Amino acid sequence: MKNITKIVLSLSALAFLSACGGGGGGSSDPQVQAESISKEALGKALYSEPNLSFNRTQSCATCHNLDHGLVDDRANGVEGAVSLGDDGASLGNRNAPTAAYAALTPVFTFEGGEYIGGQFLDGRASRLEDQAGGPPLNPVEMNMPSKQAVVDRLMENADYVAGFKGLYGENIFDDINASYTAMTEVIAAFERTKAFSTFDSKYDKYLKGEYTLTAEETTGKNLFFAGNNNNCNNCHQLKSFIESENDAFTNYKYENIGVPANTVSIGLPALPVDHGLMNNPTVQAGPTPGNHDGKFRIPTLRNVAVTAPYMHNGVFKNLKTVVEFYDHMDGQGNHSINPETGNVWNAAEVPTTVNTVELESGLPLSNADIDALVAFMKILTDEKYEHLIP
Repeated sequence: MKNITKIVLSLSALAFLSACGGGGGGSSDPQVQAESISKEALGKALYSEPNLSFNRTQSCATCHNLDHGLVDDRANGVEGAVSLGDDGASLGNRNAPTAAYAALTPVFTFEGGEYIGGQFLDGRASRLEDQAGGPPLNPVEMNMPSKQAVVDRLMENADYVAGFKGLYGENIFDDINASYTAMTEVIAAFERTKAFSTFDSKYDKYLKGEYTLTAEETTGKNLFFAGNNNNCNNCHQLKSFIESENDAFTNYKYENIGVPANTVSIGLPALPVDHGLMNNPTVQAGPTPGNHDGKFRIPTLRNVAVTAPYMHNGVFKNLKTVVEFYDHMDGQGNHSINPETGNVWNAAEVPTTVNTVELESGLPLSNADIDALVAFMKILTDEKYEHLIP
């Protein structure tokens, strides 16, 4: 048996807590404990388990840190724009999106003439379970050579074996596909817990009458929800024009908003052009994949103040820059300079499908308006991440 470099949580302890609700009582029989382990508890252990990567250095939590807005907060020598892989050299080609509130994302579907939902920024994984199965086998992420290799790592840990057998039966490891699927199911179960979707930001407290907005936050809120002003909530709200509880601040649709290529901040000559939704296999098989070139799923604004850098390629470092970028896209010449470079904004990475109709319909924003919108977005931060707000 190979040495295990890190066992994050004892599954026996987790099983005990699961069986007795975190308090006293419950059986001391290890077999009873194994049978009582919850999918959520087992998934919590595996979420932070680095032994599921080839060099035993990387877990789900590496790129989706539970203590840092569920994004990759490592410097990586590339300013956080993309993530460093388990091999210590490979780099991804996209900014790792937050895993917060991902459980609310609907399954990938074609509805009303457009694609909606799905995991990853291009929707190529329909459900959380599908997403959880991707990184272990991705050569630039966790770099495991096969499902068999991943399952072998699971079987190195007697507690994991007992947990899976308790949940799925004694023969779960007889079928590699079944055991790999079971792994994705328990990780997804953990990702559906309140740890990922707390809804306890200052905005949530405001809706409950437990927090009073500042004058600037009120101005930002009014600007955000003003449907005839800057169109923020056209895309970043599920229930349009309504201040509603448990909204993830996205409509889960796909848009090309004219984001420029990231050519400077990742320490490489340039990232390759990212065609986004068009490269989703389901879209590729559809009748008009080119119509979806350069589109990405609209992200949640929950925790947006602490999940920099921004956009699919991490091209912008500051939230205020993002708002100024949107404002310049109205075509009226305001905020024509990228404050991070001191130069005019670069052209869109994929210019052919930019939604100019939507982007040009907003009204110009003053500097005070932009500051107010940023102030409002800051209060969408979960309580446990408020200390991370710049």
